[in-house]
Amino acid sequence: MDEQMKKHGAISWSELMTTDIAAAKTFYGKLFGWELEQAPMEGMEYTIAKVGGKQVAGMMAIPEQAQGAPPAWGLYVTVDDVDATAEKATQLGAQLLVPPKDIPEVGRFCVIQDPQGACISAISYIEQ
Repeated sequence: MDEQMKKHGAISWSELMTTDIAAAKTFYGKLFGWELEQAPMEGMEYTIAKVGGKQVAGMMAIPEQAQGAPPAWGLYVTVDDVDATAEKATQLGAQLLVPPKDIPEVGRFCVIQDPQGACISAISYIEQ
């Protein structure tokens, strides 16, 4: 990942959660010419989309805890401290849809719903 994307406040990752991962892979692969690669993730199928060999997005089935949600693209914003960001977001009137949680070998994230109802994820990456 580009160093600029690891800076606090940068939009660093896009991720699709969908009901039909196979159809999504076919559609986006053909639409954008993405190279698609399975990523090792415990307990789930996760697909990395690449352009010119560089990772640009991820795709996954809608997880059990989000069943009933429509398929949607989400954004991750890099933060220095996910736990502090989650706390500040709630102080500012947001709800935590997913409290701070570790992603093995990636980092720590949370999902925030702002006071108007829009959702975004915050992430701190493991230094590599």
